[in-house]
Amino acid sequence: MELDPDDIFKDDEDDPDSEFYQQRESSKEFVVYLVDASPKMFSSTCPSEDGKEETHFHIAISCIAQSLKTQIINRSYDEVAICFFNTREKKNLQDLNAAFVFNVAEREYLDRPTARLIKDFDCIEESFMKDIGSQYGIVSGSRENSLYNALWIAQALLRKGSAKTADKRILLFTNEDDPFGSIKGVAKADMTRTTLQRAKDAQDLGISIELLPLSQPDEEFNVSLFYSDLIGLEGDELAQFMPSAGQKLQDMKDQLRKRMFTKRIVRRITLSIANGLSIELNTYALIRPTMPGAITWLDSVTNRPLKTERSFICADTGALMQEPAKRYQPYKNDNIMLSVEELSEIKRVSTGHLHLLGFKPLSCLKDYHNMRPSTFIFPSDKEVIGSTCIFIALLRSMVRLKRFAVAFYGSSSRPQLVALVAQDEIISAGGQVEPPGMHMIYLPYSDDVRHVEEIHSNTNAGAPRATDDQILRAASLIKRIDLKDFSVFQFANPGLQRHYAILQALALDEDDVPEINDETLPDEEGMARPGVVKAVEEFKLSVYGDNYDEESDMGNGKASDASKKRKTATENAVKESANYNWPDLADNGQLKDLTVTELKYYLTANNLPVTGKKEVLISRILTHLGK
Repeated sequence: MELDPDDIFKDDEDDPDSEFYQQRESSKEFVVYLVDASPKMFSSTCPSEDGKEETHFHIAISCIAQSLKTQIINRSYDEVAICFFNTREKKNLQDLNAAFVFNVAEREYLDRPTARLIKDFDCIEESFMKDIGSQYGIVSGSRENSLYNALWIAQALLRKGSAKTADKRILLFTNEDDPFGSIKGVAKADMTRTTLQRAKDAQDLGISIELLPLSQPDEEFNVSLFYSDLIGLEGDELAQFMPSAGQKLQDMKDQLRKRMFTKRIVRRITLSIANGLSIELNTYALIRPTMPGAITWLDSVTNRPLKTERSFICADTGALMQEPAKRYQPYKNDNIMLSVEELSEIKRVSTGHLHLLGFKPLSCLKDYHNMRPSTFIFPSDKEVIGSTCIFIALLRSMVRLKRFAVAFYGSSSRPQLVALVAQDEIISAGGQVEPPGMHMIYLPYSDDVRHVEEIHSNTNAGAPRATDDQILRAASLIKRIDLKDFSVFQFANPGLQRHYAILQALALDEDDVPEINDETLPDEEGMARPGVVKAVEEFKLSVYGDNYDEESDMGNGKASDASKKRKTATENAVKESANYNWPDLADNGQLKDLTVTELKYYLTANNLPVTGKKEVLISRILTHLGK
């Protein structure tokens, strides 16, 4: 098997089509939504965006439905389950009372969200009372504990997968801050103790429990009555805990979005410091461009994803090759045979992920050294105990001495130097503004840096300079149309928004595509304000003068080199096309005897497309001639 010289050092880990790359890029998350379905959730209301009163149950359902639609686009490999507790009917693998796991056909209880799940869940309120029902699962005189059952069911669902490869979470929606308030004495203490122990058992297995409380219109959710012990809030965390729902549906959606889009570890790396001392680090991507999802080929009958398999066939015998193909690289007159192990050893630039080389003053790091989005690194004691302690000592010394670390980032396909810039913690009255850690900046090679050259069309004449009046008018114009509190996060990509809106409409069989608001279009109303119009006119008058004719300038201005070439080519085509009698050539079938260049004379002269093979060009000419 001959090797491509340009591909011999390619790293399979960084090949976007490789299975390893896809698994590394998608860190899975397993989520179980626990929704309180007691009568209190249906009787309590909050105002929605349009001013109407909505029940707390409707708010929880709307938030989860919106989250599922977002999740199936952004993190389609995550798996979810939805469980209602305090229900009349029961449906769960443990056959526990007052708990109902909602699901659809051809899907496991904990599985990737599907279009059918989202579509059926959107309509669940219409049939909830009939098919599932609502009741108080924790009442005085009964030993039934619906909250305990729900936590048990959620823990059982999250047994799937390993805590090392997936994040496991339980999101609890309720408006009851004291679920055992109707019970007194020893029975209440016993049920409280067993429920808290069930929550602790789940947390010991790596499952995090998060509370999304819904506040009453006239009273605030008191988390300290019970749920502070359930989710482990103490001291300052308890004092800073605020009810997630507030008074509006949009507040709840925003809170759930923040919970769902947590910072995910991109990669776990090892930093080798010196003399065999290494610490473990987690890397986080702070800013990355949003791209449309990858295309997945599906079977036309079963609609299941297709799996590609490759087999090698011997050219001499036609038999399937059972052993891995031998690889070789031509060198002079010989073929140098290479095994898979030898290729791996050749490509290995470093034995570790990150090697510390030394330190330099922060003044040596320039803005133009930042060639691509940086990566934020933070220590982890999960595998290497003591990593956090060493990392803190290193960070504090770098901040105090105003130094950044230079390290070698050992990637087989792209080995390069990186700068580790320490960032100290910044705290304000509202809490933490910036976390402590380091930014890993990817440094350029020497030939990546380009020196700026001044190029003028006329080397003898000086560069044009603006007058003081022009500078004053330009400053006035900029001040008039200055965007206050501008942030790139205020604008959504309209192309991506429409792309996902069409996908949603197709998947959910929706008749209408949601209307997309293009926030990148100019503010015509704002630009038409008298102050802005006046500033624009004064700027045009200062730069172009009184006799400036915009329409005339657009039509008779200086053409670019490309437009001049196109105009010359068109004039030449018209001249050459006049030498042929095109109707006679078409009637006698002689167009096929002409060359492609000659056929293009006619097409260019008549402003027709010139792309395609010869047969396509002839057909286009015949169509234009009406033959």
